[in-house]
Amino acid sequence: MAAIQIFKTSRLFPATKPKPLLCLSSFSSAPSDQIPPEPNPLIPSVVSILTHLRSKSRWGYLRSLYPSGFTPTDFSQIALHIKNNPHLVLRFFQWTHNNNHNHNPLCTHNLLSFSTTIHILARSRLKSQAYSLIRDAIRVSEPLEVFQALVKTYRQCGSAPFVFDYLIRACLESKKIDPALQIVRMLLSRGINPGLNTCNSLVRCVMQARGAWAGYEIYREVFGLDGRVRVARARPNVQTFNELMLGFYQDGAVEMVVEIWDQMPEFGCCADVYSYSILMETYCEDGAMSKAEELWEEMRGKGVEPDAVAYNTMIGGFCRVGEIEMAEEFFKQMGLSGIESSGAACEHLVRGYCKIGKIDEAMLVYKDMVRKDFRAESLTVDELIRGLCGESRVLEALEVMRAAMVDYGFCPREKSYEFLIGGLCEQGKLEEALKLQAQMVGKGFKPNSEIYSAFISGYMKEGNKEVAELLRNEMLDTQLCGIVD
Repeated sequence: MAAIQIFKTSRLFPATKPKPLLCLSSFSSAPSDQIPPEPNPLIPSVVSILTHLRSKSRWGYLRSLYPSGFTPTDFSQIALHIKNNPHLVLRFFQWTHNNNHNHNPLCTHNLLSFSTTIHILARSRLKSQAYSLIRDAIRVSEPLEVFQALVKTYRQCGSAPFVFDYLIRACLESKKIDPALQIVRMLLSRGINPGLNTCNSLVRCVMQARGAWAGYEIYREVFGLDGRVRVARARPNVQTFNELMLGFYQDGAVEMVVEIWDQMPEFGCCADVYSYSILMETYCEDGAMSKAEELWEEMRGKGVEPDAVAYNTMIGGFCRVGEIEMAEEFFKQMGLSGIESSGAACEHLVRGYCKIGKIDEAMLVYKDMVRKDFRAESLTVDELIRGLCGESRVLEALEVMRAAMVDYGFCPREKSYEFLIGGLCEQGKLEEALKLQAQMVGKGFKPNSEIYSAFISGYMKEGNKEVAELLRNEMLDTQLCGIVD
C-alpha cells in the first residue's frame, strides 16, 4: 500500500492522461520527498577531498576528519555532487559500509542512500553494479519499499528508466513474484513499459511457478492484449512466443502450443530454430512423426538452420516410435552438418536400439558415449541393463551397472536390480545374486515378489527345495504383513 500511496501524495506521475511510452523526465517529487537542500558545511569539504585527493590518501584523511561517519542524508547529498563519477560514488558507498566506528559502519545506509547510489550507477550504465545493489536492498527491505524509494529519488538523480527493470528482475531472481507483478502493474498504469526482456522474464517466471495458463494471462496483460484500453505497449518477440510454447508443452497443453505458434505471424514474428524444436517435440511426443517431418522440411525451406536441439528432437522422436533407420539418418545428417553428436542424441539411439532388440548396436553407441565422457541418464542405463538381461547377457549388464556407478555415480532403480537378480538366478549364479540383493536392500529397496520368485526358481533349479520352500513361506508371510508388493 505504501508504494501505491506514493503516486497519490507525491504526484510523481501526473494524474492526467498518460503520455505515450516513457516520459520519466516528468517525474517530480514533493518537497518532503527530496534530499534536504539545507547547506551543510560537511558536504563541500567531503566532496573536495573525494575529488581532489589521490585514492590512497583520501580515505584515511576522511576517516581522520569524520571518525563518526555520515548519515544516509549526508551520504546522498555528497553522492549527488559527484554523480558524474559513478565509480567514485560506488567506492564511497562501499567504504562507508565496510569501515567501522565503534563497531558500527561509517554510514548505516538506508533506502535513501541505497536508491541514490543505484540511480547514479544506472544512469552511467554501470548495470551490473546497480543490479547488485538492488539485490542487496531487497534482501533487507520489502521490494515495494525499494520501489517507492527509487521513485522518490528518480528525477533528482537524473536516472534512467531501466532502473525499474533491474528491480523487477531482482524480484524475479529472488522468487518474489507478487511484488514484481505489483511493480509492473503500477508502472503500466502510468504508461511506463518495462523492457521487452523484463516482460519475457516475468512471463517465464510466472509460468514456472504457477503454470502455463497463469503465465499466459500475465503475457496478455503486460503486452496489452487483455482488452483494456491503454497506451501502446511493447510488442512480443519470438522469445516471448518460445517461452509460452515451452510452458504449455511442459504442462501438456498441446493445442495451446499450436495456437501460440499460429499467433506469431500476427505480430510480425518469424519462428526461429528453437520455436520449430518446441513444436516438433510436441508432435514427436504424440508420435505424430509425419507432422514433425513436415515441420522440419518447412524449417529447412525457410532457411532456418537446424541446431543440435532440433536434430536431437527428431532423433528422439523416431527412436520412440521404433523407426530407428530414420533416427540413424538424422544422426548421420547431424554429423555431416558439422554439429557434434551430443549425449542426448546418443541416449536416444541407445534406447531406440534397445526398444527393437538391437542390443549390440546399443552397446556400440553406449561405449562411444563412455569414451566421449558423456554421462548417461538413469533411464538409458536401465534400458540397456534390461536389454542385456533379456538376451541372457547378465554379467555384461552387471559390468555396465558397476562401471556407471563408479564412473559417474549412477543410482540403479529397483527394476534394474530385478532384471539382474532374475538373470543371475536363471543362470544359477545364486551367490552373486545374493550379494546384489544385499546391495539392493542397502540402497533402501524392499524385497518384492519378483525378487523372491527369482530366488525360489533359482533354488528349485539347483535342487534345493528346502531353501526354496523357506523363501516361499517367507514371501507369503511378508505379503500378509504388507512388506512385499
